[in-house]
Amino acid sequence: MPELADLVTPSPPSWMPQTTGWLVVALILLAGLAWLGWRAGRRWYANRHRRAALAELARWTPRLAGDDRTRAQALLALAELLKRVALAEWPREAVASLSGASWHQFLHAHAGTATDAVPGLAALVDDAEYRGAVVLAAWPPQQAHATADACRRWIAAYRRDSRDSRDSRDSRDSRDSRDSPPKRR
Repeated sequence: MPELADLVTPSPPSWMPQTTGWLVVALILLAGLAWLGWRAGRRWYANRHRRAALAELARWTPRLAGDDRTRAQALLALAELLKRVALAEWPREAVASLSGASWHQFLHAHAGTATDAVPGLAALVDDAEYRGAVVLAAWPPQQAHATADACRRWIAAYRRDSRDSRDSRDSRDSRDSRDSPPKRR
């Protein structure tokens, strides 16, 4: 048997595609996944104040079932929270001076999918601004919890249209240019 040669085993097949087309497809898929990850990260970062507001709302909600004084404090805090959320998202010049009907109109205009929640917020806005803690203390716990739910829905669903973001960017740019010293040439 010395005349027999050993069996030659072929080399294992390559995992690399045989054509460049598959490489291009893989690169396009990888770029698409990277882009989707980048967009998801931007959205998550952009909603950080929304998550913080919802967490604060969750801390105030158990106090709505307490005594009248505690319930009034919690409802005042909810009204303040709504204003702070709006101030975080829109320019101060557009939000800070709003009160009464104009504040209610603003909440309705930017409610997104939560337009049904705005009427529940109107009573809170009016009572918190104009009547104070005495009237809020008289609210029944069911109305207070319904208002907290309306706040949660508005915070979770409010939307900005493209005009708002452009106005916000322009006002922030002009505010930055006023605050910064003039550039030397």
